[in-house]
Amino acid sequence: MKRPIALLAAMILGAACCAYAEYVIEDRGTWPESWPKELDSLRKQSRTLDGPLPGVLHYQIPFAKREEFESAWPHLLKVKTKGAPIILMRSPYTGLGSIDAGVFIHTPLAGAADPADLQRCIYIELIVDGKIVDLNRIPLPADTPIIDQRFEDEKKK
Repeated sequence: MKRPIALLAAMILGAACCAYAEYVIEDRGTWPESWPKELDSLRKQSRTLDGPLPGVLHYQIPFAKREEFESAWPHLLKVKTKGAPIILMRSPYTGLGSIDAGVFIHTPLAGAADPADLQRCIYIELIVDGKIVDLNRIPLPADTPIIDQRFEDEKKK
């Protein structure tokens, strides 16, 4: 009698955990085919996070080689909404999964793009490690707001 009760309790607990999952994660980049073809080779090393609202997609693209990142950078910029910011983050980034160097591309729900509202535009978080992602080696677009959050934790101390 105790075994069926324990099994039922485990099933209820498992269902409750699934109901509260904020993100669905896929271990490949599932971004649209309309994005630059030069990014297709990065799909296998990428992850897609869907959430916290269904349909709000985030693409985590880590890089292990500086040359690979630098050749992809101009194409990554093409997917960003015009006027949307690039947010600089310190390495290692652990907000939506650990990444040492690379980018998070955040996309909105369907609808009109609004660069003034991060929830309504495609924007980039750039994880800067100084070796693979080196701000001295890549161009940052002049017409793009740059938000530097690399030292936010230090300001709070």
